[in-house]
Amino acid sequence: MLVYILVFILTFCIMEFMAWFTHKYIMHGFLWSLHKDHHRKDHDSWFERNDAFFIFYALVSIGFFLLWKYQILDIGLAIGLGILAYGIAYFFVHDIFIHQRFKLLRNANNRYAKAVRRAHKMHHKHLGKEHGECFGMLIVPFKYFKK
Repeated sequence: MLVYILVFILTFCIMEFMAWFTHKYIMHGFLWSLHKDHHRKDHDSWFERNDAFFIFYALVSIGFFLLWKYQILDIGLAIGLGILAYGIAYFFVHDIFIHQRFKLLRNANNRYAKAVRRAHKMHHKHLGKEHGECFGMLIVPFKYFKK
């Protein structure tokens, strides 16, 4: 049981790196066409092409659930749940807390919440795919914790 909990936690932590890597090298790279509408609000839809990245990671998570279900990979459930948990955390932090796609979590003003907002604001000050910074989500550079 302990190994499954450790795999779940490790997967969740690795997903922060995967989010950073995907954001920096894929979203701001060859799939900029899907991500640019997130930086430039030149559309009227609530949905963004950028939301396709959620679907990709959901499919990866489902893939691990299936590997577990069909007894191909014993730790598949722990990995799938770790990816799912990170996706939920990302959705709450990025879409709800930062971008207010749902009007919730508006009054969170602790040091960490402020640092996350500052870092993300610095990321969005760049409207193009070049010269970006702060590509992660949950791990925030120390400089954003300063007043």
